[in-house]
Amino acid sequence: MSSKFFDTSNLRGDIYGGLTAGVVALPLALAFGEASGAGPIAGVYGAIIVGFFAALFGGTGSQITGPTGPMVVVFAGVFASLNGDPSLVFATVILAGIMQIVFGVLGFGQYIRLVPYPVVSGFMSGIGCIIIALQLARLFGHEPQGGGTIPALLEVPTAVMEPHFGALFVGLLTLVMVFSWPATWGRVIPAPLAALVTGTLIGLSLEGLPVLGAIPTGLPSFVVPSIEADTAIIIFEAAAILAALGAIDSLLTSLVADNMTRTRHNSNRELVGQGIGNTIAGFFGGIPGAGATMRTVVNIRTGGSTKISGMFHSALLLGVVLVLAPFAAKIPHAVLAGILVKVGYDIIDIAYLKRAHQGPRFDLMLMALVLGLTVFVDLITAVMAGVVIAALAFVKQIADEQLKAVSGEGDGGEVALTEAETEIFNAVDDHLTLFDFGGPLSFGAAADMGHHVRERVGRNDHIAIVLDFDRVPFMDVSAARAVETIAVDAHNAGKRLYACGIKQEVAHVLKGLGVADHLPANMQYLTRLEALEAAKEWILEEESQEPQSNDASVAA
Repeated sequence: MSSKFFDTSNLRGDIYGGLTAGVVALPLALAFGEASGAGPIAGVYGAIIVGFFAALFGGTGSQITGPTGPMVVVFAGVFASLNGDPSLVFATVILAGIMQIVFGVLGFGQYIRLVPYPVVSGFMSGIGCIIIALQLARLFGHEPQGGGTIPALLEVPTAVMEPHFGALFVGLLTLVMVFSWPATWGRVIPAPLAALVTGTLIGLSLEGLPVLGAIPTGLPSFVVPSIEADTAIIIFEAAAILAALGAIDSLLTSLVADNMTRTRHNSNRELVGQGIGNTIAGFFGGIPGAGATMRTVVNIRTGGSTKISGMFHSALLLGVVLVLAPFAAKIPHAVLAGILVKVGYDIIDIAYLKRAHQGPRFDLMLMALVLGLTVFVDLITAVMAGVVIAALAFVKQIADEQLKAVSGEGDGGEVALTEAETEIFNAVDDHLTLFDFGGPLSFGAAADMGHHVRERVGRNDHIAIVLDFDRVPFMDVSAARAVETIAVDAHNAGKRLYACGIKQEVAHVLKGLGVADHLPANMQYLTRLEALEAAKEWILEEESQEPQSNDASVAA
């Protein structure tokens, strides 16, 4: 491979990062495998296979891929609904992987870049809070009863009242090491790795210390996938959910990695890599995976920055399964808990929180909402809610500005007229009204557009209207219907309507939706000056006929 594909300039950091991420991933992979119904070893196989191939072919150098909570929840439902039949269950995983590859090839990955910063910040901070919450009881030698943040927090009072002093000692020692490890020492050996080795060695001399325990061993066997007629719909629907969920999960983690490393991932390539990993994992009985935020952060914080770190993380897990299981089994839970508390603290967006009160209040509330949903509901719901609310708020802001411009209010209310155009308005007095849309017409403004136009031209002396589309590059259905409403209202009120500067794309939409029927071709002009001159001629002609009409009526 070329140096562009494998960057060895950070080899030591990648090895440290991959090693630490692999150790952190091991208990998670075992737990996720058990929770999925497929067994602990299926979780480890998923972490190994998806982690390796997603790193090799993906588009986020520092990303660590493996089983994640949202993916396991869906997979567990699939496993139960298909009665645990491996050929059917893992056919779902394979199909989900293929769908992700298709997503990447079709370029769907670019849309994740539209997630605004307060949502990413809330998501990151929420992950940090979850990590800390899940580890607090483990620092005292207790294991939370049940999964999720709430059971973990409910276990804390009991853990504090009845601590295992050996676990508390190694846990506190780990915390001290990871928070106070000198930066100069960290260039030689990262603090998490030093704490892991030190805490484990001390733990060997302590009685009754909760440790990882026995780890399954052995190589995976090939699974022949099959799809039966009566389960095809279940498999396809579940695969689609897994594919979409894994794509969102992975690309959100890629955004987090970008934020931490000041790099930019390749979204579509990342989806292809994730798809390849999940497809291969399905053939070997591994549960599906996605970009894992916590493990990715561990990797970055301990020096990992290229795909070598993700591949090394998988290689370590494979080595553990084949050779090192007896040694890894001795790692105390409290040591891992101490490492993860520091990781959680590091990814909480402290810098933004310190200054958030000085920024837009809405952004702070959005960040807090996403954080709360992340901690107490789930990641996907949090991000979807955050993106939808942010999008609606943005559309509302744009719509308000557009409506101000249309109604003649605000800074953009005055249209810059040329000398010739000004002379036209002076000649026709208040009989002519110009609407310069000033840019794309958003669907948010479309609903009230007709109302604001009616308000401005409601007087009887406003007998001609010019709609300037020169700065409208495109138009959706909502905006087209708003233009239709304006045109119909003008016709019903006996007012003359002119249009100018209609782009080809806009004209195509107006014609296709029948709106062009209300804007005759002889009333459309290329430039605003031409439309204003035509309106002026008609207005002056109408004014010249008014006295004659009045005289005729008097004579009659």
